[in-house]
Amino acid sequence: MNVLFIAIDDLTCALGCYGHPEVSSPNLDKFARDSVRFERAYCQYPLCNPSRSSLLSGMRPDTTKIHGFSEQVRDLFPNVVTLPQLFKNNGYFSGRVGKMFHYNVPEMIGTDGLDDAPSWNQVVNPKGRDKDDEKDVINVTEWIKTLGAALCWMEAKGTDAEQTDGKVANETIKMLEAHKDGPFFIGCGFYRPHVPEIATKPYFDLYPLKDITLPVEPSNHMDQIPEIALTVNPPNYGLDPEKLRVFKRAYYAATSFVDAQFGRVMDAVKRLGLEDNTLIVVWSDHGWCLGEHGQWQKKLLFEESAHVVLMIREPHAKNYGTTCLRTVELSDLYPTLADLCGLTPPVPVAGTSLRPLLDNPSTPWDRPAFTQVERPAHKMGRSIRTEQWRYTEWVNGDEGTELYDQIADPHEYKNLANDPKYAGTVAELSARLHKGPADQKSSPQ
Repeated sequence: MNVLFIAIDDLTCALGCYGHPEVSSPNLDKFARDSVRFERAYCQYPLCNPSRSSLLSGMRPDTTKIHGFSEQVRDLFPNVVTLPQLFKNNGYFSGRVGKMFHYNVPEMIGTDGLDDAPSWNQVVNPKGRDKDDEKDVINVTEWIKTLGAALCWMEAKGTDAEQTDGKVANETIKMLEAHKDGPFFIGCGFYRPHVPEIATKPYFDLYPLKDITLPVEPSNHMDQIPEIALTVNPPNYGLDPEKLRVFKRAYYAATSFVDAQFGRVMDAVKRLGLEDNTLIVVWSDHGWCLGEHGQWQKKLLFEESAHVVLMIREPHAKNYGTTCLRTVELSDLYPTLADLCGLTPPVPVAGTSLRPLLDNPSTPWDRPAFTQVERPAHKMGRSIRTEQWRYTEWVNGDEGTELYDQIADPHEYKNLANDPKYAGTVAELSARLHKGPADQKSSPQ
């Protein structure tokens, strides 16, 4: 099979197909109806470079030791065989358009970023009008000077095709056309909705400002959250709610803009007759908080930051349009693609093939997801997610613990970690967390 591997940067699960009431995402929603959508998929580190380095290398963050923006996995592991390199080494054309390994966005748009040259036969680094017009970006958090870390946005001038992600779609289509006879592994990496949030006017028009809301949460729920768990203090940066609503509208507009570019790529797949022999994976590198707990962006162990979009369309599968409720990880993608395409990694990789869940999304499955994030002074937070629970320890519990019943409390308003009634649950999850991923059940029961 061919593989089309589509990454959407900083995309949270605010999509129609994930039950979001406000966001217009018709093309991703359509793809969900033609694929297996994983309702409970999680990143291993809620930050671009650690997450992508883990997924693409087949190693978890504790192995790569990549926790920041500047490290490159091949500098640390010269002999690593990355996921796209595995396909390249087995006779596939391996091509990349846009962001697959890490880029500092928007600074590195139009460059190779922190790419891995041995992974690819061909790379294309689009740069659009949005990059040239950055002087017009509106920074809501004006004291944060780095646009890639600020709440900032712009209504783009010109057409969709002139913007960077419009060019990502165009160049991906060209690459598909050139290699339609396969076999190919093509990575298509969209840059939005990473900040700055940029879209053309029609996508802003989808969202009248009067309809944009901020989370309404219990007044005292923040008292139960360890201080180290938070990155935005004071909550919501202390900003006026109107500014936050304007920014959130821009995030939604950028999401809808990317959805439209994704739709163009899917139209090309159909036009080129590639549907019957191309495995298509759509994923986001981590989630993104949009005001939940007064938090914005990533580097958080709350559900909205760790939860990722993941949909897989396998040709001739019998489960189109189904939702898998099992807990899975981005680390599972490397072994899954290798398994489905009959390839064997040269060394064991992290994660477990999701093939049984693609065959039957209701297959019994008892693998939790692990997410971690580092705070200053090398203070690590670690979280384990099962179908019902999220349990988090900060610095092995010395700086706080969190336990949330995701079924009864999906917004994580009530921290049960110190409630004696849940001491048994805490003990069980803590033991599993300290065992780590390697000792978890790694196959269906």
